[in-house]
Amino acid sequence: MSSASTEHSETPGATAPTAPSDEVERIVRGWASARPDLDTRPLEVYSRISRLARHLESARREAFAGAGLEGWEFDMLSALRRSGDDALSAGALMQQTLVTSGTMTARLDKLVAKGLVTRARSPRDGRAVEVRLHPEGAARVDAAMESLLAAERELLAPLGDGEEDLLIRLLRELLLTFEADARPGD
Repeated sequence: MSSASTEHSETPGATAPTAPSDEVERIVRGWASARPDLDTRPLEVYSRISRLARHLESARREAFAGAGLEGWEFDMLSALRRSGDDALSAGALMQQTLVTSGTMTARLDKLVAKGLVTRARSPRDGRAVEVRLHPEGAARVDAAMESLLAAERELLAPLGDGEEDLLIRLLRELLLTFEADARPGD
């Protein structure tokens, strides 16, 4: 991750640094010049979120690849790992990973072939399929999660604890406007 360098004032004799600028500021300045009638504050927020998401996605790909996983594999294995007993029905996995039943079947086939999960009829309901995390799957998802959290900590390093807490609260508040029907604990 590269950090923006601090720009210094061009005024002769001035030594006080000004705040560093980012690419979004350049874009906003351009729009302010082209269309001074527009309020670009939403652009300042969402363009930064979008750009940060790209950095996060890169960190996620690296963390998953380091554990020998693709993103969808991490999603499936982490849903199982978070389940408490490392087992879920195929239907519960579909709901948590937001995929169709055909996609779920194909993905489960691949994870079973890699020895990361097992699939069997549920002992409680012979009609249902139960998916259980294999020890190798647990080891890989744990390694990926540890690597991901380290990368995310690095991405958040420029913020102090209070700033990080504030960002968490503000992003949660904003996200709740889109996910107001989210279940508690999700």
